Amino acid sequence: MTVEVALSVMAGAGVAYLLVCDEDDQCTGSVTAAQLAVVRAGSAYTDRVRLRDVLARHRSAGVLALSG
Repeated sequence: MTVEVALSVMAGAGVAYLLVCDEDDQCTGSVTAAQLAVVRAGSAYTDRVRLRDVLARHRSAGVLALSG
């Protein structure tokens, strides 16, 4: 799922965060609309950025950010 789709789902459902699950339905993390808004505002953002990429960078860098 892309960041744009996630933000749309959150807005439609009226929720502040999403739990992200892998193909085995195991929770791999969570993201908030505020965190995704920061990613979307970043200079490295494209409409192809996926939630799994955001979570992977968050785990490895210790902050929720995309670097170019």
